[in-house]
Amino acid sequence: MGKLYLFLASLLLMLTSSALKAQDSEFIELTLNKMFELVDSRNSEISVFETAALKAEEDMQGVKNQYLPSIKASLSFSYNGDGTITDRNFSNSFSVPIPSFGNSFSLEVSQLIYNGGAVKGSIDMAKIQTEVAHLQSKNKLQEVRFMIVGNFMDLCKIENNILVFESHIIQTEKQLSHMQLRYNEGAALLNDITRFELKLQNLQHTLIELKNSKQILNNQLTQALGLPISVTIKPIRSWENKIPDYTSSLNAYELLQTSQVLEIANKEVDISEQREKITRAGRYPTIALFAANHLNGPVTIDIPAINKNFNYWAVGVGVQYNIDNLFKNGRKERSSKLATVRAEEEQKVTNEQMFLAVETAIIRYKEAFSLLETRNKSLELASDNYNVINYRYDNDLAMITDLLDASTQKLEAELQATNAQINIIYQYYKLKFISGTL
Repeated sequence: MGKLYLFLASLLLMLTSSALKAQDSEFIELTLNKMFELVDSRNSEISVFETAALKAEEDMQGVKNQYLPSIKASLSFSYNGDGTITDRNFSNSFSVPIPSFGNSFSLEVSQLIYNGGAVKGSIDMAKIQTEVAHLQSKNKLQEVRFMIVGNFMDLCKIENNILVFESHIIQTEKQLSHMQLRYNEGAALLNDITRFELKLQNLQHTLIELKNSKQILNNQLTQALGLPISVTIKPIRSWENKIPDYTSSLNAYELLQTSQVLEIANKEVDISEQREKITRAGRYPTIALFAANHLNGPVTIDIPAINKNFNYWAVGVGVQYNIDNLFKNGRKERSSKLATVRAEEEQKVTNEQMFLAVETAIIRYKEAFSLLETRNKSLELASDNYNVINYRYDNDLAMITDLLDASTQKLEAELQATNAQINIIYQYYKLKFISGTL
């Protein structure tokens, strides 16, 4: 019986230990850089664009194959029936024997040497399209990373807010206890207690909302990072006490030099110009070298048919010109020219929008530093004001409404101050996102 008890106790201990390890494994501590590493390798949206870039590379290689010679070979065997000869009015018919076994073999080789630059234009356009595909993949990576930044910062803000509200709940509970003692002594009104109970209820409800919002953000992050939804992410704030201050060296034009959005707009103009070249190539003939060899049997061009193989070959230069391009190509050329003009106009609009966006981001980034200083000063003043009002209320020199107002102001100041630092980091990463270096 004693051995059985020891066995069951050991088994229970093992199961409890395993359960605790499994529970611990549900929590993951992640820095922002570690999240970037995860999202780069696991995010499905990024994978789609990476595959598109690989396909563009394969398409480019396929277009390059137009420079290779064209080779055609054919081989056939047949059973031939006898022929019939008649007069022109289909009278006086008689049969002409033809050898039953027939064979045919041909080999043709041609090499394009000129077509107005259409092949070169197609290859150049394919190269640019491949570059665009890679730029789009990089840009999608930037977008997903910036989404991660937003969720990460929101998660940090919510954690800050939860700590602030938990602190105020504890403080409010202490005030309620103190008021209850004062009420028992006849130094406080029941209405004062009711007001602080209402405040406590509001604080507790807001805390529940914050915890729910934290769970929602956690679910969004786990999905983006390719992690199980059961995982709880603990954000590690690696930037604490080392806020980057580059406000003195920020320049909009320099930041935009690495923007994938602007590069894509420029490449779209290049693609449209290549299409123009390909369309203009229709004005010119196509010239190709060719060589051919044919082996056929039997020889049926003679009567009676000759039961032998007939072999002949040829080499030469072929010239082809589509005459209808003289009156059809003009409209195509005008259309491709307008497409280039449109691409240039869109490029200009994109440049203006991106410049405005980066200028706005620089202003907001600089503003965030002064906002942090303001929020810290506001918190200091709100804390001093609360301490004074609380002291005056304890000595019956202030009303309960004054204490509630002071407490609310302190709460708002703490929330704003704790999030002001995160706002600087967010604005910093927004600059990196716009410049394409996130």
